[in-house]
Parts: sequence; structure tokens; C-alpha cells
Amino acid sequence: MGAQQVADRFAELYGARPQGVWAAPGRVNLIGEHTDYNDGFVMPFALPHQAVAAVSRRTDGVLRLHSADIGDGVTELRLDDLAPGGDHDWTAYPAGVVWALREAGHEITGADVHLASTVPTGAGLSSSAALEVVIALALNDLYGLGLKRWRLARLCQRAENVYVGAPTGIMDQTASACCEAGHALFLDTRDLSQRQIPFDLAAEGLRLLVVDTQVKHAHSGGEYGKRRAGCEKGAALLGVDALRDIPYDGLDAALARLGDEADVVPLVRHVVTENERVERTVALLRAGDPRAIGPVLTEGHASLRDDFRISCPELDLVVDTALAGGALGARMTGGGFGGSAIVLAEEADVETLTKSVEAAFAAAGFTAPRVFEAVPSAGARRLV
Repeated sequence: MGAQQVADRFAELYGARPQGVWAAPGRVNLIGEHTDYNDGFVMPFALPHQAVAAVSRRTDGVLRLHSADIGDGVTELRLDDLAPGGDHDWTAYPAGVVWALREAGHEITGADVHLASTVPTGAGLSSSAALEVVIALALNDLYGLGLKRWRLARLCQRAENVYVGAPTGIMDQTASACCEAGHALFLDTRDLSQRQIPFDLAAEGLRLLVVDTQVKHAHSGGEYGKRRAGCEKGAALLGVDALRDIPYDGLDAALARLGDEADVVPLVRHVVTENERVERTVALLRAGDPRAIGPVLTEGHASLRDDFRISCPELDLVVDTALAGGALGARMTGGGFGGSAIVLAEEADVETLTKSVEAAFAAAGFTAPRVFEAVPSAGARRLV
């Protein structure tokens, strides 16, 4: 999606050239699922797929929004009318960011916005975070707010949690705002400390495939919230601020203390073991052994499937088919209940594995999946 194309469409809609064009990417989470709202560790990287926004300031308290991907006309909102729960379509994401900035005391007086995105929606690749971050970055620049990237991510998370009503953690917005090309982002979601870990699979003869199952999911749905509430219950029962505080070598003792809390035990087990998998993956990559992360990814899928119970037949079919075809590792990625899986494979095996997955979906009567290579790409930035 070219910046010039988006700028030209903005001019057609609003009768003037935009003051700038910005982009923010979707993300793939390599490892560390449902750990972010438990103050744990995550390891996402940015995709080349991105949301692009042409934006100009206004001074009359009006926000005008248009999306090339929806087909509707321009939506006009008054800033003073913005309130959580008031928007029920895609406009809630950019409007929520404006609301969060104003709630934080920043004087935003309006904007004209035209958006276009190549991030697949409902695929677990953070299309909503890309939309939020591109708006936040544009307004940060246009209004000279001087906010750091991590602060923008926090405000975008607040927009999604409070304004949209989706109980997501901080990972997606931080990945979109802060990732660097050729790296995965090792993020501690408690203190937001970051380390960029080199992640150049092509140099090692490897590829990471994303398989979008075409099964849509929504974070604002009830099941995601139930998992989060269960984790918070587990932390309360164990007397800790968050499940991050349960050490891996103390897991058995912690589970024993939970006794017959059958709804909580598997959730706690997943979060604690998943944090350890993130740390193990970081160590393997820093040691220059990317092939060895394959089994770690597969362990993560088993935990998400069996303990967190957020997989689905399509995701399991991707993982099982890929592993049977010689993949080094595979797991679902994202919030679950649909979305995408990732497959780590030797470069020479990519075509065969892709065909095997497509054939398995056809045989099962599932909608054909979308398969593409995930290339670690740049985070949010100004294009024009």
C-alpha cells in the first residue's frame, strides 16, 4: 500500500493534501502467548503488512475518518462526544486513541484521516493494534506531543481496553510501535524493558511461514476475557501480584497449593511454562541456534491447546500436518479461537509443506488457508 496512493485518496476525500502519511505494522508473536496481561515475557516481531494513514490536523473539535477497506463514506465524530462503548465498528479504534490522548491531558483539536491496511483482519496478526498505533504516531507528530513509543503503546492499549472493550495486554501495540527490521522484540511486559534479538532466518536457510486459517476471532469476545479472569483468580489464590511472580522451578508447589481449582490450574501452568519458553527461545537465538527453537514452538502449541484451551481444529490441523511433513516446529499464534499458526521450516521444504497444509484443509472441507512468509520488518514510522 503506497504512501502516495493513500495521500492521493485523502486529497480526493477532503479537498487538500494531508500533512503527512504514517505506517504501523501488524505482528507475529514468535513465542509468549497470553503472558502479557500476566506481567510476563513475549517475543513478537513486526510484519511487512501494515496500516497506512494520511492525516491532517483540524481545529474545530471534529474527527473525520475514512477507510479504503470498508467501503463506507466518511464518518464524522465530535471529540466531545467520544466515550467508551459509543462506537461499534472499525472507527472505535482510531476514535479510542483520540479519546485516550485527550483523557491523558493532551490537547487534540481534531483530525482528518484516511486509512488503508494490508494486515489481515481477524487473523491474530494485530490488525487493530496497527490501526491504533498509526493514528497515535500521526497525532503525536502533528501535535508535537513528544511521547515515547512505549507511552504511545500504553495509550493505544488503554483505547482498546476501555474504549473498545477488549481486555488485551500490551504486547500488540508495543510490537507495532517498537519492533525493528531483522529482529524479534524480547519484551518484559511488567517494566516494558525491551531487547532487540537478531532474527535473520533467511541467513540460516530457514523460513517462518504464517498460515492464516481464515477462522476469524475477536478479542472482545467472552472467551478471551474468561481466560484473563481465570489467570487473575489464580494469582489472587496464590497471593502474588501476577502469575509472572510464580517461578518455573516453583510451579509444582504452586499447583499443589491450588488444590481442586480445576478451572485455574491449567491456566497457571500454561503461563508459567510459557514464560520459561520465551526465555529459552531468547537463549537459543542468542547462541546462534535458531533451528533449536522449533521444539519450543511446538511445546507452546500443546500448552495453548491442552491447558489454555484456545486452539481450534483448523489450527491443530496446520500444526499436525506441518510437523508430519518435516517442519522444525509449529504453533498457533495470537489470541486463539481461530486466526493463524506459524511454521518454522527449512527453506527447501517450504513449497512441500505449503501444499501439504492446503491439501489437508481441502480434505477436511475447511476454507482454503492463506500462507505467506513472515519477514521481521520495521515498526511504526512516518512515510511522508
